[in-house]
Amino acid sequence: MYLIPAIDLRGGRVVRLLQGDYDRQTTYGDDPLEQARRFHDAGATYLHVVDLDGARSGRLEHLEAIERICRGTGLRVEVGGGVRSEAAIDSLLSAGVERVILGTAALNNWDWFAQLARRPALRGRLVLGLDARGGRLAVSGWEQTTDVDALAIARRVTDWPLAAIIYTDIATDGTLAGPNLEATAATAAATRIPIIASGGVGTLDHLRALRRLPLEGIIVGRALYEGAFTLEQALTTVENPQAGPDATGPARECSG
Repeated sequence: MYLIPAIDLRGGRVVRLLQGDYDRQTTYGDDPLEQARRFHDAGATYLHVVDLDGARSGRLEHLEAIERICRGTGLRVEVGGGVRSEAAIDSLLSAGVERVILGTAALNNWDWFAQLARRPALRGRLVLGLDARGGRLAVSGWEQTTDVDALAIARRVTDWPLAAIIYTDIATDGTLAGPNLEATAATAAATRIPIIASGGVGTLDHLRALRRLPLEGIIVGRALYEGAFTLEQALTTVENPQAGPDATGPARECSG
C-alpha cells in the first residue's frame, strides 16, 4: 500500500475544494512544481493531480503545468480532470504522466471506455475514477449526480486491465472528518481491480483505519496542507507502519 499526496489545480494555483464545491475553495500555493518538489523531497513516490478547471470545461487546462511536474520531479504522476478524449490521454502520457484517470468520459461513453481500456498500449495505464455522493456517481467536476451505482460499476470492470479504481466519497472529501470506511470497504470487496481511497483523511488514525482495508493506496490532500501531520509521518504510517508512530516525530492530529 502506498500514500499519494494530492495537488488540485485551478487557475494555475494549488487549491482544495470542500466536498467538491467550487465556491468553497482554499488556495495553498501559486507554484504547483514547487509543491510537487516538496512532496518528492519528503519521500513521496507517487502524486495525484486533478485539473479542476478541466473537470468543468471538459478539456485539459493545465497540461503545461502537469508536464513541468513530471519532468521536474521524477514522481509517478496520475492525472484526472478534463480527460474526455483519446487525444487528451495521449497528450498526458506524452507529457510523462504514468496513469490517466477517467471518470465523466468513461460513464458518459461506456463503449468507448471499454474499447480504450483493452487497447494494448493502454493496459495498466488507465484508472477509473468513481466519485460517489450517497453511493451514486457524480460527473462533470462533481456538479452533476447520476443514478449510476458505484458498486455496480466496480463489479462491471472487475476483469478489465485497469491500473486501479480511485474511490472518492464526496461527502467527506476535504472535511478532515474521516473517510467513509464502510463505502470504501464495500467498493474493494466488489471488484478485483486495485482500489485507491480518497476523501476525508484528517488524522494518522484515519490512515491506520484505511490501512486495515484491502487497498492499493490512499490519497491525502488538505490534511498535509494544513499540517494535521507531515508527509513523512503519513508515509511511515501507510508504507512502513512497523517503524512505529514516533519514527518521524510527534504528529499534530486534527479533525473537523
